[in-house]
Amino acid sequence: MKFIYDKLEARNPQFYAWLVLGLLFLIYISSFVDRQIVAVLGTAIRDDLGFTNTQIGVLYGPAFSLIYAVCGIFMGWFADQFSRKRIILTGLVIWSLMTVASGFASSFVFLITARFFVGVSQSALSPAVYSLLADYFPPEKRARVFSVYASGIFVGVGLSFLIGGSVAQAYDWQEAMKIVGWPGLGIAVIGFLLIREPKRKSVKSDRSSSEFFEVLKFILKKRSVRYYLAGFSLLSLSGYTILAFIGTVLNDTFEAPSMIAQYGWFMFAAGVGVNLSGWLADKMAIKFGPEKRFVMGIVAALGGLPFYYFGLFAESVMMAFVLIGIGNVIASSYNGVAAALIQYFVKSDMRGMAGAVYLFVISIVGFGIGPPVTGWLIDHVFTDLYGPSKALLLVFTVCGFLATLSFWKAMQFYHEDAED
Repeated sequence: MKFIYDKLEARNPQFYAWLVLGLLFLIYISSFVDRQIVAVLGTAIRDDLGFTNTQIGVLYGPAFSLIYAVCGIFMGWFADQFSRKRIILTGLVIWSLMTVASGFASSFVFLITARFFVGVSQSALSPAVYSLLADYFPPEKRARVFSVYASGIFVGVGLSFLIGGSVAQAYDWQEAMKIVGWPGLGIAVIGFLLIREPKRKSVKSDRSSSEFFEVLKFILKKRSVRYYLAGFSLLSLSGYTILAFIGTVLNDTFEAPSMIAQYGWFMFAAGVGVNLSGWLADKMAIKFGPEKRFVMGIVAALGGLPFYYFGLFAESVMMAFVLIGIGNVIASSYNGVAAALIQYFVKSDMRGMAGAVYLFVISIVGFGIGPPVTGWLIDHVFTDLYGPSKALLLVFTVCGFLATLSFWKAMQFYHEDAED
C-alpha cells in the first residue's frame, strides 16, 4: 500500500498533491452532506415527529456544534502531533455510520445522540486537513488550495438538498438519512490506500499540556487573529442560518416545498464562488499586499444583502428562489479564504491548532447561536407569514456590517502579526 502513493508521488509530486487534495475534497463533501441533511429534512422531521422550529434549530446547531467545537480544539492538538491521515479517516468512518443510524431515529433524544457522535467525529477532519494541505502546498497557493477544499462545503450541501430532498419526497426522511451515510465508507478505503503522511517542517512530538495553552495564547494574543475570528464567525452565523431555514422559508412562507431540493443547485454555484474568491484573494495579495485577502470577506459580508432583501420579501416564489440563491452564493464565497488566512499567523507546527481555533469559534457562533436564535425569533417574535424572512434579514444585516468592521480592523494589524 505504501508503494501506491510512493510511486505516484515519485512520478509527479505536484500531481500527487492535487490528487490528495481531490480526495480530501470528496471527504469534505461527505462531511457536509451528512451534516446538512438534518436541515434539508427539517420540515419533514418536524412534521413527522412533532418538533418545533426551535428544536430543529437546536438539532441542526448546538447538538452538533458544541461538541464539534470543543473536540475540535483537541483534534487540532492531536493533528500537530499524530498521524493526520488516521485522524481524518477514523472520523470519516464514524460520522458515516452515525448518519446511517439517524435513519432509524424515532425521537428527539435519538437524533440528538446521533448528532453528538457526528459532531465528535467530524471535528477530527478539518484541523488535520488544514495542517496536511499547508505541508503539501507552498504559501503563495494556499488561498486557492484551501478554497478548492472549502468548496466541498457547498457541493456537499448541494448534494444533501438534491439527494436527500428527492429521496425524502419519494420515500421518507429516514431513507434519505441512510442513503447519504453509506458512501463515506467507500471513500475511507480509498483514502487509506492513497494518502501519505508528509514529514513536517517543524514539530515537537513531546509537547506538555502546558504548551497546549501556550500555543493557544500565541494564536489569540494577535489582534489581527481576534478580528479575523470575529468577522468570519459572524459570516458563518449568517451562512448556517440560511442553510437551516431556507426550507422553512420555501415551505411556510412561499408554500413551495418541492423547491427545497432544487435549492441544491445554488450550492454548487457557491462552490464555484468560493474558488473564484480564493483565486482573487491570492491575486490581490500579490498586487496590493497580503492583508488585502480580507477584502474578499467584506465582499461576502455586504454583497449578498441586497439580494437577500428583495428575495426574502418577493411576491413571486420563483423570484424569491433565484434572489435568495444568488445572495447565498455571494455571502458564502469567503470560506476558502477564511480557512487559509489563519495559517499566515502561525508557525508550521501550530497549523492544526490554528485550524481548530477557527473551527471552534465559527462553530460556537455560527452553528451554536445562529440556527437556535433564529428559530426562536420565528417561533416567538416574527410570527406572521413573512416572519421567517424578517428573522433571517435581521440576522444577515447585523452580521454583515459587524463583520465588515472586523475585517477592516484585521487588515490594520496584519503586518504586525503575520508569520509568513
